[in-house]
Amino acid sequence: MNARADLLIDEALDLLPEERSAVAMALIDSLEGSDDRGISAAWQTELSQRRERLRSGAVQAVPWAEARSRMTGW
Repeated sequence: MNARADLLIDEALDLLPEERSAVAMALIDSLEGSDDRGISAAWQTELSQRRERLRSGAVQAVPWAEARSRMTGW
């Protein structure tokens, strides 16, 4: 990624969980090319389940730098 994307991600991570969810849904929707700005039911379900697991404590969030490192080996 580039510095601009890193900055946007860092700023997004400072949002409230509901705001981050809205941003994630909008980004996914933009990749799907939907005209009505709605995301597919499958993605909406997945995001809701992930949000619930975070809220319930079933999973713990990690800082973006750690997640990126896990994905890319940076």
